Amino acid sequence: MNINISPNSKEMGVRSAKFVADKVQQLVAAKEGEKNVRVIVATGASQFTFIEALVEIPNLPWSHVEFFHLDEYVGLDQGDQHPASFRKYLNDRLFSKLNPSPAAVHLIDPDNIDAYAELLSKDDIDLACIGIGENGHVAFNDPPVANFEDPVLVKVVELDEACRQQQVGEGWFDSVATAPSHAVTLTVPAIMRCKTISCVVPDERKADAVRGTLHDDIGTSCPATCLRNHPDVRLWLDEPSARRLPGKDQEMTK
Repeated sequence: MNINISPNSKEMGVRSAKFVADKVQQLVAAKEGEKNVRVIVATGASQFTFIEALVEIPNLPWSHVEFFHLDEYVGLDQGDQHPASFRKYLNDRLFSKLNPSPAAVHLIDPDNIDAYAELLSKDDIDLACIGIGENGHVAFNDPPVANFEDPVLVKVVELDEACRQQQVGEGWFDSVATAPSHAVTLTVPAIMRCKTISCVVPDERKADAVRGTLHDDIGTSCPATCLRNHPDVRLWLDEPSARRLPGKDQEMTK
């Protein structure tokens, strides 16, 4: 695992965006137009600076990229127009700003997850841009529901209290009572089958989860520990999120 620690979240966003942009260019060139590059992107407050920096990078071959996303709430009153909808988040902050337009954008329909799983399974996912939750989750694989041997790529899960409280703390909902209790998520195996993972994790509130990811025993009590079993992960931190790492080394190996 390659770990990069930036002095602040803005610089972390710039560095991670440059990595993703370079990777997309390399992948498109390697495929020589015969296949689209397939990319998964995450949402949430932790991804703001990364996405803001990515859309500012000019002349990227987005017309050869197919996009997927990690998760979506079940039962939002306004559907994909709800301010907390991840589909709205990605359309507003990313897809609508890319020039040229992506080859395709595949968004989760909570009422038809089998079709989404079929799309995912049609070919390899070249790159996943993800984060880590305050409870150590990846996507919405919270500790009570994470399964490193999950037989499916997509599933509906019940969100734990810590996860719902994070959504309130980030301002997406007024209270835990109004935050959705369930969501559709890509499973741990779906994430781990991606060829390259770029994981962006800023802010001091994530410091315990970052330490757990790198130093806890690998297991579902901190689901993000699964990343230590992946052959190609870049972990992007800022000083606050790296605060509890011993030594805060720029480069670490599992």
